[in-house]
Amino acid sequence: MDPCPFVRLTVGNLALKVPVASKPARSVVHPSWSPCFCKIKLNNFPLQTAVVPYIPSENHFPDNQPPSIAATFHLSKADIDKLAAKSIFSAKLSLKIAVYTGRSGATCGVNSGRLLGRVSVPLDLTGTDSRACVFHNGWISVGKEGNKNSSARFHLNVKAEPDRRFVFQFDGEPECSPQVFQIRGNIRQPVFTCKFSFRNTGDRNQRSRPLQSEPSSSRSWLSSFGSERERPGKERKGWSITVHDLSGSPVAAASMVTPFVASPGSDRVSRSNPGSWLILRPGDGTWKPWGRLEAWRERGSSDGLGYRFELIPDMSASAAIVLAESTLSSKKGGKFVIDLGSNSGGGASNWRNTPVNATSPACSPRSSGDYGYGLWPFCLYRGFVMSARVEGEGKCSKPCVEVSVQHVNCTEDAAAYVALAAAVDLSIDACRLFSQRLRKELSNPHDIVV
Repeated sequence: MDPCPFVRLTVGNLALKVPVASKPARSVVHPSWSPCFCKIKLNNFPLQTAVVPYIPSENHFPDNQPPSIAATFHLSKADIDKLAAKSIFSAKLSLKIAVYTGRSGATCGVNSGRLLGRVSVPLDLTGTDSRACVFHNGWISVGKEGNKNSSARFHLNVKAEPDRRFVFQFDGEPECSPQVFQIRGNIRQPVFTCKFSFRNTGDRNQRSRPLQSEPSSSRSWLSSFGSERERPGKERKGWSITVHDLSGSPVAAASMVTPFVASPGSDRVSRSNPGSWLILRPGDGTWKPWGRLEAWRERGSSDGLGYRFELIPDMSASAAIVLAESTLSSKKGGKFVIDLGSNSGGGASNWRNTPVNATSPACSPRSSGDYGYGLWPFCLYRGFVMSARVEGEGKCSKPCVEVSVQHVNCTEDAAAYVALAAAVDLSIDACRLFSQRLRKELSNPHDIVV
């Protein structure tokens, strides 16, 4: 499999120095006791917001400080070419940062932050898909029109690094048992096939059955990963999707181990009682758990799909490590992302620690025979891991999956992420309000009501 060129542009190691005035004005919000933040913008990419820690003017930014990432932009080869074409006919490409004192957000419709100044960092992304490039690392003046004599100083690191990825595209909706193609430029090559089915939830042996045949005796060692809740008419259960390579061998699977059940007195799956999927990989002639995805329907104005994905080392539910937890729109769809160390959601960071919403590092499965279990916890997931773009309710969804090259060492590695993407997409339907009917492919003939 040949990967696609991608570039990861990061902004990090933020800090702000503002000398203490001898007689501070009442109207000035001083950062030593008030929060500071910045808004980071790259062309037409979504605006990102990050907290900026304050450093007293007499202190220096630590030279050996581990990098803390405040914002991340992921650029494909097409994105880079488009940005390069625009810079020919307009101003050169640059990263624009607006620095504010005060809290982010708005009160009574009025922004609560006070603009301190703006910073612009010129970018030349030529060749960054094959080599790393640091565009700025250090202090820069902040003030009116970038006045070099401004007393306020802003510290940042802006760099671009190659981040090659495998790109996979479902040729149809997961419940329609589609093929999965690998995409590289204009080349589409089939690499997997998917088989959607309904598992008989009364047969608990399904979870640990051998790949080719049913077990002769019951093995329920996966019972701790799910529960069989019986609430006829208010649950969706038993969905399963198996990923096969082109030879027909099963290489990954996603199985619904906890039914998606409507909360009492409502038509929605609640966060307190989510449904869950087990992502499985083959090993020793049977299926072994690799990760677990929980999903639910958020309340409030967002009304989105909430999700949590955790890695399962040594097949132990108690040792699970959360790699991703967020929300995407149920109506518009969005991207499910595992990105360790990224702060694209706008979480706080400071100069001593990584962003607060950076997920815990975990050990990566390495191959069919190893899974990385023997190295736990000394090998780590780092940076971008994977993303899956899915459509919202009622729309034809053909998930597009991107997986970092550093996390794929065998066919089963890639297939596990494809199975995870299918589970995310199917969760959109599993979490639909129970007052709405599902398409016939998702209607289990053994259920009374779906």
